[in-house]
Amino acid sequence: MPEISRFLGIVIYMYFSDHNPPHFHIRYNEYDGIISIETLKVLEGNLPQKIINLVQEWAKEHKSELQQNWDTLQTSGEYHKIKPLV
Repeated sequence: MPEISRFLGIVIYMYFSDHNPPHFHIRYNEYDGIISIETLKVLEGNLPQKIINLVQEWAKEHKSELQQNWDTLQTSGEYHKIKPLV
């Protein structure tokens, strides 16, 4: 479960060989969730709305990097860290 980014207590990660649609996982304290890379909509989870908004803002800025990480994790297992929300 590679950690892709971390900011404001929020951890963003992806799994190797995960199921479609392309998505990323979020952990924040006792909350967790899954967000679609394409639509940036919450697919699963119980995240507070404030955290969802922050993650969606970050993901919008890094959508192509997220998709690239998804693609390479599924094929070669490689990934790169993405800058945190500033």
